[in-house]
Amino acid sequence: MSDGITLRIARQDDISALDRLFRRSYSRLLKADYSPSVLTTVVPMIARAQPDLVISGHFYVVEEEGSAILGAGGWSLQPPGGLPAKQGIGHIRHVATDPDTTRRGVARHILNHIVTVAREAGLSALHCQSTLTAKPFYEAVGFVTQGQTTLKLRGGIEFPAVQMVRLL
Repeated sequence: MSDGITLRIARQDDISALDRLFRRSYSRLLKADYSPSVLTTVVPMIARAQPDLVISGHFYVVEEEGSAILGAGGWSLQPPGGLPAKQGIGHIRHVATDPDTTRRGVARHILNHIVTVAREAGLSALHCQSTLTAKPFYEAVGFVTQGQTTLKLRGGIEFPAVQMVRLL
């Protein structure tokens, strides 16, 4: 990226800006694939930065000089939902782009960086639980669909998603 756009490791003081980014992104970009009732219930649950993930050193933000955060995302060895980690497998976590800056390569820049860092860390694959909306994006950056899944959220809420993998 260029023209005053940079990628950096996220910091704890980014959390409230990330919460705003996730709310804007998910509430607008997921409309095409999820019903209003699902979004009303789910967005408040998923549009919150996870402090441990943000400060892990594996979560990144893309920002434009003098502007808000344009996008964010990261990876972890720990799968979402607290399942046990598997050696050599990383998990894509909380990738989002500001809805006013889609199609500018922000998410692709984040994913390319994650792939590079994950390879350097010795991982052999990255797994992703994609929203229905983001599935074409992940396919475009080399992920392969493994099948449909349902994410179990607090309060018995179920959220349709797609399990994907990219070999490194």
